[in-house]
Amino acid sequence: MTVTFPQRTLPWLLLLPQLLVTAIFFLWPAGQAVKQAFYQEDAFGLSSEFVGLENFSHLLHDPLYYASIGTTLFFSFAVAFVGIALALLLAVMADRVMRGQIIYKTLLIWPYAVAPALAGVLWWVMFDPSTGPIAVWLKSMGINWNHFLNGNQAMTLVVIAATWKQISYNFLFFLAGLQAIPRSLIEAAAIDGASPFKRFWTVVFPLLSPTTFFLLVVNLVYAFFDTFGIIDATTSGGPGQSTKILVYKVYDDGFIGLDLGSSSAQSVILMMIVGVMTVIQFRYIERKVQY
Repeated sequence: MTVTFPQRTLPWLLLLPQLLVTAIFFLWPAGQAVKQAFYQEDAFGLSSEFVGLENFSHLLHDPLYYASIGTTLFFSFAVAFVGIALALLLAVMADRVMRGQIIYKTLLIWPYAVAPALAGVLWWVMFDPSTGPIAVWLKSMGINWNHFLNGNQAMTLVVIAATWKQISYNFLFFLAGLQAIPRSLIEAAAIDGASPFKRFWTVVFPLLSPTTFFLLVVNLVYAFFDTFGIIDATTSGGPGQSTKILVYKVYDDGFIGLDLGSSSAQSVILMMIVGVMTVIQFRYIERKVQY
């Protein structure tokens, strides 16, 4: 069924609010970032000088920037892998629950309503070296937890916080995918003598591959862009440079260091990295997806 409008202007009027939001809050800032990447501005923004590719050249010769790229890649893939794996496990468990399933599913969805900064504060409190319950428990187990001094522990903390925030989103899609799988296929595999694990690996998981691929792309983009609040609330990129991912370095250099040209160049490179990664995923990984 094709929907027709009596006037040609009506569809555009309906789209106008979203187009304005996209243009004002996405396209215009992106264009400004690209423009500023080729300029060097003073700290007060009163004057600017065209420097061409000098901002990009400085970044490509900065070892701290390459360290930030490595930190971002590790953080992003850790968040994506752990978040998808745990969400899939929880979805499989929820799909089998008979009693109290509404309460169980509701509790798993709640974390998605928490703002990233609040999620960071929550886990920061729980892992506080002095009074945090998890830190105190780890100390009783002989593990001296102090993410203010230990870079590996700080990275572990932000991965946990970012993963916990995203699990609910992944859980919803996996649960919907599981409920869409015909039970007759699973029952046929069971009749053939397949074990529960083999039924999942040979029947269920291949049918979830489109959902898994979609969540892989979404989770990587989330880890690259939407985890700024978590990083800022928990570690502020420290200790040292151990948790300073690219999106936080853009903020730190631009708003703290007042180097707007370098910050803009970093944002352009960040967009290019995410774009290349997305193309690679659709070009190579999607081939293994069974639709």
